[in-house]
Amino acid sequence: MPKPYVAIVGRPNVGKSTLFNRLIGERRAVVSEIPGTTRDRIITEAEWNGRAFVLVDTGGIEILPDAVTQGRRPGPVAPLLEDSAQFIPLIRAQAEQAIEEADLILFLTDAATGLTGADREVADLLRRSDKPVLLVVNKVDNERRAQEAVEFYELGLGEIYPISAIHGTGVGDLLDLVVSRLPAPVEEPEADDDAVHIAILGRPNVGKSSLLNRLLGAERAIVSPVAGTTRDALDTEMVWDGQKIILIDTAGIRRRGKIVPGVEKYSVLRTIKATERADVALLLIDATEGITAQDTHIAGIIAEQGVSIVIVVNKWDAVPPEVRSERADVETEVREALKFMAYIPVLFISALTGQRVKHVLPTALEVVEARYQRISTGALNDVLRQALDHHSPPSKKGRKMKLYYATQAAVAPPLFVLFINDPRLVHFSYTRYLENCIRDVYPFPGTPIRLIYRGHDKEMRGRQR
Repeated sequence: MPKPYVAIVGRPNVGKSTLFNRLIGERRAVVSEIPGTTRDRIITEAEWNGRAFVLVDTGGIEILPDAVTQGRRPGPVAPLLEDSAQFIPLIRAQAEQAIEEADLILFLTDAATGLTGADREVADLLRRSDKPVLLVVNKVDNERRAQEAVEFYELGLGEIYPISAIHGTGVGDLLDLVVSRLPAPVEEPEADDDAVHIAILGRPNVGKSSLLNRLLGAERAIVSPVAGTTRDALDTEMVWDGQKIILIDTAGIRRRGKIVPGVEKYSVLRTIKATERADVALLLIDATEGITAQDTHIAGIIAEQGVSIVIVVNKWDAVPPEVRSERADVETEVREALKFMAYIPVLFISALTGQRVKHVLPTALEVVEARYQRISTGALNDVLRQALDHHSPPSKKGRKMKLYYATQAAVAPPLFVLFINDPRLVHFSYTRYLENCIRDVYPFPGTPIRLIYRGHDKEMRGRQR
């Protein structure tokens, strides 16, 4: 079932990223005393008392730089990052998108600075959103600030919840409140185990709708609309060559303002939601523009979700003939940009003319088949032992990794568990080497694979003494 979304919003420099890091238990967000540090939304899963949810950190919502801060104790106004002023509308748009998608909002304010005009503006924005809000007053580090925090009742958002994100004071109580206010889990209809779920993703105007229409009009396709299992999707069910397929609509990924390098421009939340139910994602790239940083960003989201992927370079009919004659060079550029996903198939099509579109669904189904492929324990261990014989693992303080045996623990995506003497001896580069050795024999096209390590209890205890 989909996890509820909790968004942390507020004006700049109230401690949103510090609270985010405290809630997830690790230093994920960049923390700075300078307003404007957080521009893109940061999204991760969190859990408290057995209840999982998605936590979203946002950039600060602020009034214009030359506006006068209002309030009883405005305090000093910290300078924005040198180039942050131009990003204010975009940062705000992203925060508004997070509010739109959220099931619960943590409105963070600052007891050290006191109530400001920017706080009032954020409060007005949240009232218009009609979303449940918890008014959290941060930096309540002493009794004086605890008493002064009562001024935030003026915002008219109900009870205030004082905390100190940097020291952790009150954060446990806040998490208890968060999970109590989350919407009750809703059981979704049982998934159709026979259906392959395919999400069509990409930047605006890369031809997602054209490809969807072309696929639905393909020969041997029987099409019918079915309600999606997420709140903002209408899936389309089709049968292609006897295989039931559900195409996941991702029209919700929209441009937010003018393209500015360094600022997230599309709805990451909706990208994540679109891939939650997918077996494979078709990532469309505009051949006339080439692969962009946002394309690689979306690809990274897909990989993190453990979803298989096919790269579809669309509008191939619109590129100059001399470029079309060098298709191998273009594919090399795409693979170089996505070198962290060397296993991906790359197709060149024109959804407008139908050129090579007939290869899209067969390729996607081949990728799904690989997604569920299993390797026998004997065959897997043969591959890994040959890999170790060919390239011995590096030593660490005179010790080397020893492989006892390995087994495949799961599919979709494939997960391999390696039982070794001590997981602390494994460098990430050697994991990448072992993954490549597995792929040399079992390619798993378009599908991420995972390697995890389990230590030998006896040896681990001996090292810890």
